Amino acid sequence: MIGQGILAAVIGYLLGSISSSVLVGRWMAGIDIRQHGSGNAGATNTLRVLGQRAAAAVLVADVSKGLIAIAVAMALAPDRTGVWAVAGLFAIVGHNWPIFFGFRGGRGIATAIGVLLTLVPVPALAAGGVALIVLVVTRYVSLGSLLFTLLTAVFAVVFHYPAAEIWLTIAIAALAVWRHRDNIGRLIRGEEHRLGQGKSRL
Repeated sequence: MIGQGILAAVIGYLLGSISSSVLVGRWMAGIDIRQHGSGNAGATNTLRVLGQRAAAAVLVADVSKGLIAIAVAMALAPDRTGVWAVAGLFAIVGHNWPIFFGFRGGRGIATAIGVLLTLVPVPALAAGGVALIVLVVTRYVSLGSLLFTLLTAVFAVVFHYPAAEIWLTIAIAALAVWRHRDNIGRLIRGEEHRLGQGKSRL
């Protein structure tokens, strides 16, 4: 199992390291998305800088990284949910700190969506419903993202998921809080940007 876990971690990390927002920015506008808008390599900043079509492509690609990482792990270890969890976690780590792009990535939420919907679908859908309502009402993407990961961990416990999945959701929530620490500060100060506010499209 250790060997399978290591292989799943490496594959997940390399998949996660394919930074779709950076690639889309280069292909569509000849820019490094990390030098524009918020500087984040993710779908929200892509929306802000390049618009809806580019953001949709990035979102689909980033979610797919989590799905593919889990699918590969399932093929490697059909009965080892711990191996699947490792693959998913490292896909998010790769997205956040991509080896192919100078370890400057995004915040990992879209990739986390792919991972969590695959491994803990009921908690993820329940948390996603709450997060979506909060996003629509407040237009704070960061708040919705944080609620999604934190509530998924809570619901995974409530719905009595296996230990491997619960620890995965806790790790993902911790990563999300860490990556959103600046956003949390701005939310507390009332300075966080809302969705659709302050567009800097090229």
